[in-house]
Amino acid sequence: MGKRGDERRWPCEQCGADLRFAPGQTELVCDHCGHSQSIPQNPWSRVKALGELDLARGLRDDLPVAAMEEVQSTPCPSCGALVEFQGATHAMECPFCATPVAIGTGSHRQIKPQALIPFALREPQARAAMVRWLGRLWFAPNGLVEYARKGRALAGLYVPYWTFDADTQSRYRGQRGTYYYTTRTVSVMVNGRHETRQEQVRHTAWSPVSGRVARAFDDVLVLASQSLPRSYTDALAPWDLGALVPYNPDFLAGFTAEGYTVGLADGQMIAREVMEQVIREDARQDIGGDEQRVEQVETDYAAETFKHVLLPIWMAAYKYRGKTYRFVVNGQTGRVQGERPWSAWKITFTVIFGLIVAGGLAYLYQMQQH
Repeated sequence: MGKRGDERRWPCEQCGADLRFAPGQTELVCDHCGHSQSIPQNPWSRVKALGELDLARGLRDDLPVAAMEEVQSTPCPSCGALVEFQGATHAMECPFCATPVAIGTGSHRQIKPQALIPFALREPQARAAMVRWLGRLWFAPNGLVEYARKGRALAGLYVPYWTFDADTQSRYRGQRGTYYYTTRTVSVMVNGRHETRQEQVRHTAWSPVSGRVARAFDDVLVLASQSLPRSYTDALAPWDLGALVPYNPDFLAGFTAEGYTVGLADGQMIAREVMEQVIREDARQDIGGDEQRVEQVETDYAAETFKHVLLPIWMAAYKYRGKTYRFVVNGQTGRVQGERPWSAWKITFTVIFGLIVAGGLAYLYQMQQH
């Protein structure tokens, strides 16, 4: 787990209790007395915060001092998550695996978040979306669905991401496939007699090709956490990055923020893999013809920049009959993903019922034959 070193609290101006950010709004609210106060917005700070950082300088660890911060850290002993605590909290359950974790005394220097998407969904809305998703799954245990409906509250978590921009120029080599047809005579059996017919046979003529394609990539998202499978978070897309606002700790009041555990260099490698897939598809489109083979692609990257951003996820980790199930809900759109639960009883009942139905149909068929 990780914690920002300032031990910041958000005290209510009226009663002194802790404030929390209200999802879907731009204000902090007090659950004790109902007082609310607005989070200040500065259009000039938005322009600055959403600007890109030079990737080469980031990889050299040569960013301006203002772009860096010192963060206390204690990894979860079970799943390795690095979570940044806000306020005076010193112990909590890991939102990824429900393991109790206490804050340590270590610290490390890291790149500050530049921007975030504030939570748009409240916890009851996220829970309802998760329960609906579970209810639509075939063979999901009824007990788990009911436990999710009535169980403990979901944890609101800001998850770290990198975004990458790049201008690319690519040279490719491959083959273009063009269809042509020939006619052949075949013999077929019709009503016990042999007849001959003509049929078209498709062939592919391949010819070597080469060329160039160019593409400008903007905000290629890369998950900067190892606590959740990328398949989970990828399934939460798309995100509306137009909703990014300058990073302000006020938006974290009442929530948890995870520190990044996928470094900038590793994030760049993942982003280039994503870009490579797009570039190869561009090459296929450029080759044309009926089929394409892309044999080699060489890409030059320029104007490479990045941002470190936080995206909102509601997280649930339920222990049900000795197994932990994790579910994530996009805190902006309500899309849900998680581990697929199976009910052994439902599967067994369905198999038995299917066998009974098949046996009954077989018996009726035999009776009709007699």
